[in-house]
Amino acid sequence: MKYHFGVLGGGKRYQELARLLEQDGHAVYTYEPEEGRASLDRALSAEIVLLPIPLSPDGERISLPGQFGIGGILARLGPDQMILAGQVPHKWADAAAKRGLRLVDFLSREPVAVANAAATADAALALSLETTGETLLGKRCLVLGFGRIGKLLCRRLQGAGARVSAAARRKEDRAWIRALGYDALDIGRLRGKLMSFDEIYNTVPAPVLDADALGELRRGCLLVELASRPGICPEAAEALGMNLIKASGLPGRMVPRTAAKILREAVYDILREERGESI
Repeated sequence: MKYHFGVLGGGKRYQELARLLEQDGHAVYTYEPEEGRASLDRALSAEIVLLPIPLSPDGERISLPGQFGIGGILARLGPDQMILAGQVPHKWADAAAKRGLRLVDFLSREPVAVANAAATADAALALSLETTGETLLGKRCLVLGFGRIGKLLCRRLQGAGARVSAAARRKEDRAWIRALGYDALDIGRLRGKLMSFDEIYNTVPAPVLDADALGELRRGCLLVELASRPGICPEAAEALGMNLIKASGLPGRMVPRTAAKILREAVYDILREERGESI
């Protein structure tokens, strides 16, 4: 079965996804800002519309070149279309449902979330090597948060020879951290325990390291922000001259082919489930 896809997303991940879908024999219409409204109309008219990941940088505008509101884009879509996106705010998921739209969040699906977490962990290690010019052997690394990305990142860091600590809020998570062979820290009680780390990776989309906490870090500590909303205060890091790398959406930036293959498989799985059709 061949489909018509409208791909509205910037970056290499969606460029690779469009290429893969075309390679599979589907018709693909992409939004090209230089072509203006014509390409937008064409992409939004497709039977399957892929909106960006994340859907919005601020909860109101869609993550596309130009000033497009999410509401305005959804108003142009109909219940006969399938709409796929990532990190959809609850407000807009509810708005789509009220209009009878079938909006599926890629990242709410466990296979996609796990594969994306694995790609993020791999890319984070590559980012460290690229940035520092050094291996991880013997480095003291702290991972903030022990969700999907945190778990996989700890394992990869340890495999690369790093001395790994992980910080979590829940006692159950800290018990698992210790059981898996890492040092466990209470994420709410980090003060006084940060000065020895060489690299810190944040996966928590909520404030974790403020100016006081950052002031404890050793000079030259690498900070990698992986969360969609910063857990490491960027203003404080800049004021202190810290080396902070903003790395949210890392798979799409560093391993776009892998990220695109993950999404292609997710698209086909959704179509099989929703329509019972073979691809």
